[in-house]
Amino acid sequence: MKALRLDGSVSKPLLQQHEMPGPKPGSGEVLVRVRAVAVTPTELLWYPTTHNNDGSPRLHAVLGHEFSGEIAEPGEGVANFSRGDAIYGMNDWFAEGALAEYCLTRPEWIAPKPSRLSHEEAASVPISALTAWQGLLVRARLQSGERVLVHGGAGAVGSLAIQIARAKDAHIITTLSRADFGYIKELGADEVIDYRSTAFQDRVRNVDVVFDTVCGDTLQRSWSVLKPGGRVVTIAADSESSTADDRVKQAFFIVEPNAVQLREIGSLLDSGKLRISVDTVLPPSAATEAYAGTSTRRGHGKKVISMSEWLG
Repeated sequence: MKALRLDGSVSKPLLQQHEMPGPKPGSGEVLVRVRAVAVTPTELLWYPTTHNNDGSPRLHAVLGHEFSGEIAEPGEGVANFSRGDAIYGMNDWFAEGALAEYCLTRPEWIAPKPSRLSHEEAASVPISALTAWQGLLVRARLQSGERVLVHGGAGAVGSLAIQIARAKDAHIITTLSRADFGYIKELGADEVIDYRSTAFQDRVRNVDVVFDTVCGDTLQRSWSVLKPGGRVVTIAADSESSTADDRVKQAFFIVEPNAVQLREIGSLLDSGKLRISVDTVLPPSAATEAYAGTSTRRGHGKKVISMSEWLG
């Protein structure tokens, strides 16, 4: 099968097309014929991209850990998916990704593709939506009527966090660029703050939950806006690696695949309560530029690699 494997360095990534043996599903696995893969450029920096689960060096990884496609072959013991089912989901970080004609995954990491979405739209959902869901509803236990501050509200994760908070009838404040005010108000934000011109801590008080996608000084200033008993969650990677602050370490989390949550998210997408945006759809030949950040940005949401030219 065709696959894009990572060569080069983090600063100069090169995703080259290779012929690889087609994977076969083992017990409890499913083989997916990939239709589309979302691009997460920070994947180049992730530990599992350059290391195996046992700590040994990993070379020539196949990137792309969120995808949409169809079941090509269910493995032994898989009862809830059949050949031809349209699915979307995400893989374990140490598994090979989906920038290939086929990838292996597990039933507990995927769910039926939302019927209203194209494969390209569906591929952009899992990591961002699960991050927002797990951060707000599982880690922070956001309740109806609470006040939530979302840092980076126009990003792929932040925009879904705003919509999930809206579905919980929360009061939503967000920091972002003024150019994105209209877009984010349409998604349900109650208050928008231009981070370039306004110090949010001068305007915001008594917040129940801070959902942070920025970290650094933004996260440090966030503690002062919490009400007693307020909660902070952050997804910025340097929250874990470069701080001695126990509050920050406890606030940091890494998203995990979850089929039950993906089904709930899919229902919200099909009902129109969640909206997804795709920045640009690109062919496999443009993957290097997409991961390096040199391809043109045209809108909101993620860049997505469509595998249609490989499907024949």
